[in-house]
Amino acid sequence: MSGSLTIIIALIAVALIFDFLNGLHDAANSIATVVSTRVLSPEIAVAFAAFFNFIAFLFFGLHVAQTIGTGLIAPDVVDWRVIFGALMGRSPGISSPGGPRSRRRARTR
Repeated sequence: MSGSLTIIIALIAVALIFDFLNGLHDAANSIATVVSTRVLSPEIAVAFAAFFNFIAFLFFGLHVAQTIGTGLIAPDVVDWRVIFGALMGRSPGISSPGGPRSRRRARTR
């Protein structure tokens, strides 16, 4: 396996782990809100979160990707080191035992 293929596989693995942990915490926060206020039962809240997270791209599209791809970030500057650094720089705030568990808690610390 070549060195660049190893880097690409490692970046994809780190991105998938980051995405899973980020989604895990965001979904838990949104579900906890509607369950604690007794708006929805836990079962219905989980079903709603799963359904709407799955189909969200149909309604909201790829606006963030389009914005970044239209000159916000210079493509010649971004390489595997920048992507890896961005993922690793945000990951401790999501997954570390002492790190914030939500964006709200991250802002108040």
